[in-house]
Amino acid sequence: MLYWFLKYVLLGPLLRLLWPTKVTGRENIPRTGAAILASNHLAVADSFFLPCHVQRRITFPAKSEYFEGPGIKGKLQKWFFSGTGQFPIDRGSGSAAQAALDTSVRLLREGRLLGIYPEGTRSPDGRLYKGKSGLARIALDAGVPVIPVAMIGTDRVNPIGSRMWRPRRLEIRIGEPLDFSRYAGLAGDRFVERAITDEVMYALMELSGQEYVDIYAARAKELAAGEDVRVPAARRGESADGDRVPRSKAG
Repeated sequence: MLYWFLKYVLLGPLLRLLWPTKVTGRENIPRTGAAILASNHLAVADSFFLPCHVQRRITFPAKSEYFEGPGIKGKLQKWFFSGTGQFPIDRGSGSAAQAALDTSVRLLREGRLLGIYPEGTRSPDGRLYKGKSGLARIALDAGVPVIPVAMIGTDRVNPIGSRMWRPRRLEIRIGEPLDFSRYAGLAGDRFVERAITDEVMYALMELSGQEYVDIYAARAKELAAGEDVRVPAARRGESADGDRVPRSKAG
C-alpha cells in the first residue's frame, strides 16, 4: 500500500508538477506479465521518476546499506524501501548476490516488473559504463524480455552529492523489448551472458546518446579517487584508444 500511496498521493503528484517529464515508448511495457526494465543510472532520482511515470509497479533491488543503517534515519530508510517493495542486494558478498539473483528470478516468475541498473552503480560522470552480466543470468533463468530505458537529465536534477533537487525538464525513453529466447538453456555460459549484456548496453547507448566506456562504473570511481584522469570513451560505434563498443544483435 505504501508504494501506491507514495506514487499517487504523496510524491507522484509533486514530482510530475515540479519536474515535467516527456515519456516516449510507454507502449513497449506490457500491461501484464513479467519483464525486466534495464535502465541507465545517472542519479538516485532515477528510482523515483521512473516508477512515477510507469503505470505498473516496478520492484528494484536496492543496496543493502539502505536496510542496515543505524538510528532513526536507518529505521526510516528500511521502512521506506521495504514498504515500497524493494529488496536488499549485498554488492560485496558472492553468496548474498546469488540470493538477490534468485529473488529477482522468483519475482519475475510471479509476473512482476523488475527494474535493474546494469551498470551496478550510478555513473560518476554522465557516461554509460560496462554492464554487469547478472542481468543476463536473470533474463535467461526467468525467460523474460529485457526492455531498455534511458533516463535523460536526472543527473542535472540530482547531481552526485547534492541534497536539494534542482528544477529541470526530464525525458524518459523506453525502447522496444529485447527477446533473448534464442539463448534459452544457456544460462551460466559466460560468453552468452556477456553477449546479451552487451546487446542491452548497446540499446541503452542508442537510446540515451551517452558515451560508452568499456570498464565498470565502480572501477571508474576507483580510478577517479586515485588519479585525476578521464577514462577514454567510445561513442556510437566509434572506438577511442582501443575501447570496445557493446555489440548489437548483429555483433
